[in-house]
Amino acid sequence: MTAILKREFLAYFRTPLGFVLISVMYFFTAYYFFTYNLYMNTADTAGLFAILFSVVLFIVPVLTMRLLSEDRRMKTDQVLLTSPVSRFGIVLSKYLAALCVYILAISGTLVMAIVLEFFSQPDWPVVFGNFLGLLLLGAALIAICLCISSLTENQVIAAAGGFAASLFLVLIDAMQHVVTSSTLKALFRYISWNGRYRGFTIGVIGFADLIFFISITAFFVFLTVIVLERRRW
Repeated sequence: MTAILKREFLAYFRTPLGFVLISVMYFFTAYYFFTYNLYMNTADTAGLFAILFSVVLFIVPVLTMRLLSEDRRMKTDQVLLTSPVSRFGIVLSKYLAALCVYILAISGTLVMAIVLEFFSQPDWPVVFGNFLGLLLLGAALIAICLCISSLTENQVIAAAGGFAASLFLVLIDAMQHVVTSSTLKALFRYISWNGRYRGFTIGVIGFADLIFFISITAFFVFLTVIVLERRRW
């Protein structure tokens, strides 16, 4: 399992993909940090983390598109499926590799908070709460996109499926204002990722929000394991 994790993590940096994704995330972080904090002369990072919600939704599908689809296209998945590593170990290794790269990408938010320390006194508990929310958001979305990647051997299709999933998550909020049924409104409000994430941006770490993102992550990791198990047979 460790060998697969190391191979997958290093694979991001044997090509420009890992460097480009981290650079793009750092660029948007720095741009919105300048716009919302330095230019507006405020230590409140809520605006920065709120806008990064949309950035993450469209970066993660590119991060995960090759994880399982590439193995299927190159037929190296047969080697993995017949190896002594369990299907769960394979999926978890690939998931953790993508998550490690994602953490490197969002670490720019902590760098910006350190920069802010030279100008004012940031509320560090709120900053770390924001970072936790961004981490949970990415962790759940990586699990979804990894599952999509396991269903195809085409990286472009895997990325497109990830973008479609991200677009759906964005549209959930809009659906609350379209439907007239109070039941549907309550349902869309309950499954709204933006609504679940928004609490973290103001430093409120809700137990229900934690469970929501962790449950989504666990469910799609488990679903990916089932997909690999079916292919094995």
